[in-house]
Amino acid sequence: MLTDIFAERYKLTPLWTKFTETERRLLVQTYRLFSEQACPFSEDNKTLWFDLQSRLSMELGQASLSPLTYNFMGTWNGQPHHYHGSWEMNHVCETWFLSDFGGNVSADRFVKERVSFIELAFRLVEERIATNNANLPAAIKQAEDFFGTRATRSGKPRFPGNYADSIRVKNEKTNKDFHQAVMELNARLRQAECNLHYHNGFVQRAGDDRMQAEIDTPFWELVSASKWKNVDTDIKEAIDLRDTDGRDPAFYAARSLESTIKIISSEKQLTTGREKGAHHYIDNLMSAKLIEVWEMEALKHFFTKVRNPFGHGPGSAPMPRLTDHQTNWAIENSMIWIKSLIRRV
Repeated sequence: MLTDIFAERYKLTPLWTKFTETERRLLVQTYRLFSEQACPFSEDNKTLWFDLQSRLSMELGQASLSPLTYNFMGTWNGQPHHYHGSWEMNHVCETWFLSDFGGNVSADRFVKERVSFIELAFRLVEERIATNNANLPAAIKQAEDFFGTRATRSGKPRFPGNYADSIRVKNEKTNKDFHQAVMELNARLRQAECNLHYHNGFVQRAGDDRMQAEIDTPFWELVSASKWKNVDTDIKEAIDLRDTDGRDPAFYAARSLESTIKIISSEKQLTTGREKGAHHYIDNLMSAKLIEVWEMEALKHFFTKVRNPFGHGPGSAPMPRLTDHQTNWAIENSMIWIKSLIRRV
């Protein structure tokens, strides 16, 4: 299985020129945040730790992050003794993650690999939480049916407070604890001044503090719901392409905005099936008075001047290309529009 990791996405983008006390402290803090708060090693979490180690070591081209077994001679009660066995997976991960920087690889690669660990670790926890959230109604119904049936059979009254309530409380606490862990992770990244931000399973370059607070953070929270998955995926692709000097990041930002418009049009039962492009879906929003005339014109202008030139082959004309400032504007403009449109519904 191919796994998208930070070190590969940003391999051609230098982020660290040296390994200092700041980087050492950040790595220790982020590892402890994951291993002590987000996902402590336990019977319930062993599978996740195993999956994390297996998937990351595969992407790094290693048999394992560190040795999986131990085999050495020692003493016991003063007598020679042969010790052998398998390390727990948290030991395997910690041995690799917190190893000293020896200079055998660049500081940039060393830190990026460990950021990849944290990114994938938080992503796996987030995916598990999302699955549990989706299954929550069924789990509650099963618990209520079970206890309701048992009370009927026994003839005893059903007292307030039952297993279904504990399922709700546990789920709420799990979501709250993880949200707090993500907030602390991003605070640690800001503290280390590495200009990175974790959101919805990925670590990417961050904007300035004001943009982060007013645009980025609310945006990622809004598109974390499953129905906005394509919106989330395309805007992340746009950011990655921008940060790594890839081709046409603005195109993916516009795709993300177009997906948002189409989803809202469908949810509001405005879609007729005769739409031939983004402009017609924008007309749908206008007909429902979700946007005003000037907003309709602004949206259509964006798709005409930014999305369309990159969505079609230029033929013999010069290849379209935006400046860095224009690319940033296209991405940020898309995020602002997406955030605004989602909040309207």
